[in-house]
Amino acid sequence: MKNEFYVTACRFHVKDRNKLLIQGWFQDNEFGKNVLSVYLDEQKLEYEVEQFTDIAEAHKCVNGRPVVKNRYYLWIPLPENWRSCEKLKVVNEYNSEKKVFFTVSKSKLEKIENRMDKFVDGGSVDKDGFKVVGWYVSAEPVKIKIYTENGKLLESEVKERRRGDVKRQYPECTDQEVHGFVAECHTEIPKRIRIHMENSRCESDYELLLKPSKIKKGIQKLKKNGFKAYVYYQQFGLKQTAERMLVKLTKQDSITYKNWLRIHQPNEKALEEQRKKHFAYEPKISIVVPLYKTPEKYLAEMIDSVKKQTYSNWELCLSDGSGKNSPIIEKLRKYEKEDSRIRVVYTEKQMHISENTNEALKIATGDFIAFGDHDDLLAPNAFYECVRVFNEEPDTEAVYTDEDKVTMDAKEYFQPHFKPDFNLDMLRSENYICHLFVVKRSLFEKVGFLNHEFDGAQDFDFVLRCSEKTDKIRHIPMVLYHWRAHKDSTAENPESKRYAFEAGARVVQAHYKRVGIDAEVSMGEVNGIYRTKYNLKETPLVSIIIPNKDHAADLDKCIQAIEKKATYKNIEYIIVENNSEEQATFDYYEKLKQNNKKVKVVVWEKEFNYSAINNFGVKFASGEYLLFLNNDTEIINPDCVEELLGHCMRDDVGIVGARLYYEDDTIQHAGVIIGLGGVAGHAFPGACKEDPGYFGRIIAAQDYSAVTAACMMTKKSVFNEVQGFEEKLAVAFNDVDFCMKVREAGYLVVYNPYAELHHYESKSRGLEDTEEKVQRFQGEIETFKERWGEFLLKGDPYYSPNLTLDKNDFSLRV
Repeated sequence: MKNEFYVTACRFHVKDRNKLLIQGWFQDNEFGKNVLSVYLDEQKLEYEVEQFTDIAEAHKCVNGRPVVKNRYYLWIPLPENWRSCEKLKVVNEYNSEKKVFFTVSKSKLEKIENRMDKFVDGGSVDKDGFKVVGWYVSAEPVKIKIYTENGKLLESEVKERRRGDVKRQYPECTDQEVHGFVAECHTEIPKRIRIHMENSRCESDYELLLKPSKIKKGIQKLKKNGFKAYVYYQQFGLKQTAERMLVKLTKQDSITYKNWLRIHQPNEKALEEQRKKHFAYEPKISIVVPLYKTPEKYLAEMIDSVKKQTYSNWELCLSDGSGKNSPIIEKLRKYEKEDSRIRVVYTEKQMHISENTNEALKIATGDFIAFGDHDDLLAPNAFYECVRVFNEEPDTEAVYTDEDKVTMDAKEYFQPHFKPDFNLDMLRSENYICHLFVVKRSLFEKVGFLNHEFDGAQDFDFVLRCSEKTDKIRHIPMVLYHWRAHKDSTAENPESKRYAFEAGARVVQAHYKRVGIDAEVSMGEVNGIYRTKYNLKETPLVSIIIPNKDHAADLDKCIQAIEKKATYKNIEYIIVENNSEEQATFDYYEKLKQNNKKVKVVVWEKEFNYSAINNFGVKFASGEYLLFLNNDTEIINPDCVEELLGHCMRDDVGIVGARLYYEDDTIQHAGVIIGLGGVAGHAFPGACKEDPGYFGRIIAAQDYSAVTAACMMTKKSVFNEVQGFEEKLAVAFNDVDFCMKVREAGYLVVYNPYAELHHYESKSRGLEDTEEKVQRFQGEIETFKERWGEFLLKGDPYYSPNLTLDKNDFSLRV
């Protein structure tokens, strides 16, 4: 039976004990044509279905198949006489084929009915004692006691914690019925303990080793992740599950690209399924490839990679620009004769790459056109995945994919480039799209042929021209193109093609001219990265809003750096005094106002709330542009304000952020990634100042989902449009939330690495080190997740789902 249903949980509704839940997932990740029937003995029962999507698994793929992401909850009201029956069963009907896939006896149901929903995540020890972390679900209070293995009751302090992760597993419960806990014991550490939980309905015990061996630690971790391992095994088999368990249980927090490929590349079974697949829309794809004295081995491998495509409606359009006495002419005639889908342009004229590619374009008859190089390789599922997108999103006019590099002998794959979804400002900073790029014929006809004036960067020019004609450019986050690494190629030795990078700068300059942006383009810090400097036609007033509590020396350092270094002079300062305790601070305010007429000091008299304080400060701002700035920052470059304004004055931009450094000149902020660390996190913290980052992302201006408000510029009109900062988020994620609102309103959030500041990190507010502060922080995490759950579900469009959310360095997702 295809599309089988696998049961992963069976429990009772927490508050309605006459309602049973059966939870599971379908092999194809969707209900499809399946019909599920529930029987109590021979009596057919009605049920309701709820679908939930797992955020963490939403974008993962293994062997070309998506990891389970959709969970289905079958809520089954049981009749009053269910205890007199023998068993309950669930039947899956698919295309008239019926299969019983789950049965549970009456006695087992009675045990489940009287079971407490709880789990102990684990324990940790330190010099003062130990902690136990876990959760339980109950509509009434539960007592928690901890005993030694000899039965001695230990004195413990139990603290409540919100558990949003558990709440998502129990949708019928309120926050008050889902309890996370941390039990602390300040005593001599026993080897083993027993955690006892009880309420009026039932009681339960859980044994825990506090000093386990490495093997037993692994077993504990496996128990904790048992559900995921079970689902993974059912979908992908023993080998893949064993490899994944080895990574997880041995605490490997990284993976080699070789091993990553082994897990994620489609296997032969998946490829065969693709060959049999018929889409509703099956367009012809013409892949155009310019040839120039191509080595026969590389030519053969390139053609073979096209012929092995699992999607068969393609044509390969080759143009041989080798000139007279081409060394490959006989081979080309042979290939053309063997397969009618291979078409060749023969000429005795030597041609440069643009002209050569254009000749191939002239014979292309496909509905879509793909671009390839004469010595590169396609993944066998490349065209299949493109056509899948054309069917799922019919308005698509262009797609691009991830890529990697392959050694000259085509045996080793390395340096994968996992790209963001379409990122206009990144594209203006570097040709991150590159290969594989596929465009709809109608778009190609609007854009035109390649421009020989930009040879060496002709593909970059073509992509930018496409971006000017459509916003329907989609990204497939799969490695579908292998770029052969030659010593003389930009793939391996950038200096060997400096002319190509210089042509790239001219490409971006020409793009700005076409779209009417007054800017100057120059080479960036490394080859292939371009810097844009906007020419400001106006000098609007910028209101710099700085919340402050004491630390007058830090505030003075911040302001004096701007006064002495900054070349932009049309500014005002709004200092939002909040809860300072030192008289010296107020004396400083008076002196500051006397010496600098651009300074306003306004007083916030309520408790600390970053969002409310900044919203309050904006009320006193006269500027058309707002620059939110921490009091523990210091500008580095004199044109810092101009760099921020240049982007912010564009109509399509709502927010601009900066590159921030710690005091030791390592990176503190280079953009914010949604989902990193569970909610949101900075990109590349701790990286060296000279480090360009993953494919230049530290040093390239680009769009992000969010930037930090330690230094954030926005239009006052945009700020008012989205109603400022969310005051429910008093301390954490308020800047990220603000960015999300601005993006939702249709504006871009830009990270500009050429606005540089030092940031000395939250000196004036202090640490989140009290119980009250920790609980507030946890509450704000849940508030953010509730507000932006759908976005978290889909994943950050400016960060690849193939990269880790556990670390900030753009390493592979394990």
